Amino acid sequence: MSQPCDKQCDVPLPGELDSDLNEFWVGNPWDIFREHNLSSFERNRTYMNAQGNGFLEVTYSSGADTDADSRCVMALDLVQPGKLDLVLRQSGGGPLQILKNDFPDAHYLKISLRGTESNRLGLGAKLIAYVGDRQIVREMYPVNSYRSQCPSVVHFGLGQATQVDKLKIVWPSGLQQEISEVPADRHLLIEEGTDTFRDFAEPKLKRAIAS
Repeated sequence: MSQPCDKQCDVPLPGELDSDLNEFWVGNPWDIFREHNLSSFERNRTYMNAQGNGFLEVTYSSGADTDADSRCVMALDLVQPGKLDLVLRQSGGGPLQILKNDFPDAHYLKISLRGTESNRLGLGAKLIAYVGDRQIVREMYPVNSYRSQCPSVVHFGLGQATQVDKLKIVWPSGLQQEISEVPADRHLLIEEGTDTFRDFAEPKLKRAIAS
């Protein structure tokens, strides 16, 4: 069976089929879609969180609904700091497709962890950002997709807030750390069990509170 990157392709048979092995050939997987979907050509879907009030389907406007056989998706900060873009990997020789984030600029905070008692990357840690009357909860679990993995970085979208009033980290070891009045638009490296953290944009160490 071929895997063309669009449903208009018709790939010719490359050689003789071995009936003893029950080999078969379909020049276009779309031709067998109605009975058996061996092609994985399901339509992509993109949903946008409507500020906690459900989700809006923005598949068409996002450009993510392609004819290619998409196998993985990753959210990566590629073009502008703090704005996550989408990367699609498509099977059958299709290219990587980057969907640029063109939403209006907003504030953000990115966190990397270095475990000492816990594992090196702090996998499994829970991070809570207190922003005004909101609590934004994230966990350090890099998203895995087909033959792909996102960076071990926690990303907080802060909207118009210029700081995180308090950042709380619960490490897998049980240790808890808190940092108060964290300015937005930063990428911080926080080490377990120490009273300092590093801003990747500045070599100077800052102070945190461990308990």
